[in-house]
Amino acid sequence: MQKSTKRIATMHKMQVTGLEMFYKNGYYSTSVDDILKELNLSKGAFYYHFKSKEEFFISILQSLVVKKVYSMLIEPIEGHDNPIDLITNCLEDALQTAEHNEYDYGFVLQNFITEFNGSNPEIMKYLNDTLKIWEVNLVSTLQRGKFNGYVDRHIDCEGVASYIISSFLGIRTLMVEGSATALRYRYMQQIRFYLRAMANKQTA
Repeated sequence: MQKSTKRIATMHKMQVTGLEMFYKNGYYSTSVDDILKELNLSKGAFYYHFKSKEEFFISILQSLVVKKVYSMLIEPIEGHDNPIDLITNCLEDALQTAEHNEYDYGFVLQNFITEFNGSNPEIMKYLNDTLKIWEVNLVSTLQRGKFNGYVDRHIDCEGVASYIISSFLGIRTLMVEGSATALRYRYMQQIRFYLRAMANKQTA
């Protein structure tokens, strides 16, 4: 039991450090040796836990990135009847977190999608699956809103979900180099207008 707990703790430390280094320097510019030097671990210790650098990276996606996306962008809107304000608040909370955290996982996801697109189908599958989970959740949340009379019945839920995801990833990219507070404020003003325009006028 004690060995298992220690192993889990070691793996988690490796994953957190690996994610920060992959984010800063890129996956292809970060070697296993770089990670081991940062952690002061031997190669034997690394390969005891992971078969390869790719497996290590996939474990980071599974245990850190997916969990973060779920907790920030999916869980807050699950299972509620009226999605309009929930989605708005969820996006604002995620952007406020990003504004004060350079290692925000929402942007890390976008960063890795750009890096791996066309170069590593195996890793791209995990990245796209993460986006798909988010998309499916948004669609089902909006459909529930339509069923319960909060969202106009003519709204294209799939189209709205695609717009929300692409616009969120886009504003996160702009916030990295631009004035994060001003960009967040302007984006949220527009997304509020967009989402409220979808409300069923009889229940709004």
